[in-house]
Amino acid sequence: MKLAIGAALALALVALAPSAAEAREHQVKMLNKGSNGKLMMFEPAFIKIAPGDTVKFLATNKGHNAESIPGMAPAGGNMFKGKINEEIVFKPLKPGLYGIKCLPHVGMGMVGLIQVGNAANKADIAAAGAKLPGLSKKEMAALVAQAR
Repeated sequence: MKLAIGAALALALVALAPSAAEAREHQVKMLNKGSNGKLMMFEPAFIKIAPGDTVKFLATNKGHNAESIPGMAPAGGNMFKGKINEEIVFKPLKPGLYGIKCLPHVGMGMVGLIQVGNAANKADIAAAGAKLPGLSKKEMAALVAQAR
C-alpha cells in the first residue's frame, strides 16, 4: 500500500514539473502593410517570450524573410537566417534581446525585437541598433524602449 502511494506521489510530482509541453509558440507575421498602416513590418514587431518558447515567422506576404541582426543578441545567443517567402521557427537559447530584420526591407524599417526573459543586454542592443541603415535605426530605438 505504501509503495502504491509513493508511486502515485512521484507521478504527481513529475506531472507538475515544468516540461517542454508548457513552452509556447508565438507567431510573427511578415507583412507588406501592418494593421496600423505601416509599410514593410513584422507584426508584432516587439515580442516578449519566456525561456524555452519559440517564435514562428509566418510568410504572410511574399518577398520577406526573417533573420538575426549580427551583434544584436545576448552573449552566447544563437542566430538564424530564414529564406525569402518561407516560414522559420526560432528558439532562442539564452535570455536577453534578439534583433531581427527582413534583409530586403531593413532599410525601410522592417526590424523586430524579441525579448526572452530579462533585457540584460538592452544597452548593447541600443548601441548596435544606432548603426542600422535607413528607417531601421528609428524603428529599433522605439522597440528597444519597450524592453523591460
